[in-house]
Amino acid sequence: MAEAVVQRELWTERDPRVPPHRRIDAGGHPTIAELEDAIRTNQIRSIGLLAVERKGSGDVIGYCGLADSGRGAAGEPELAFELLRRVWCQGYATEASLAVLEWARTSGYERLWATVWDWNTASRRVLAKLGFTETERKEVDPVHGTTLFTTRRL
Repeated sequence: MAEAVVQRELWTERDPRVPPHRRIDAGGHPTIAELEDAIRTNQIRSIGLLAVERKGSGDVIGYCGLADSGRGAAGEPELAFELLRRVWCQGYATEASLAVLEWARTSGYERLWATVWDWNTASRRVLAKLGFTETERKEVDPVHGTTLFTTRRL
């Protein structure tokens, strides 16, 4: 439940180009209590989203893991990560994702997907470092930008 505070901070930091249903709305929702309830009732579609903690301090700085977004092929989950802005550009997303890739490989997955907004150059760089390649598949949204689909064999 304590991670709801970090989740709420992530929601407040999201780029204004992210669709409204994934940002804090005008009424201040989701609240910490609402995020706690989602955690408690497991309303988050996840195969295994894990808190990313720094080794030295133990503070939670975001999440990384596998999600069942329903956008990839059956049996091929999506790599997902999101970190607090204050820790961007320090290698945490790459390090956490490499651990998740190894976990996925040893769990028997053969391929993973990752989606990324075309304007999210930092996440695109992380995915490229991890060996994900962009496919021809795209979802164009004239308001929020184009979602690129990337994939990686394990």
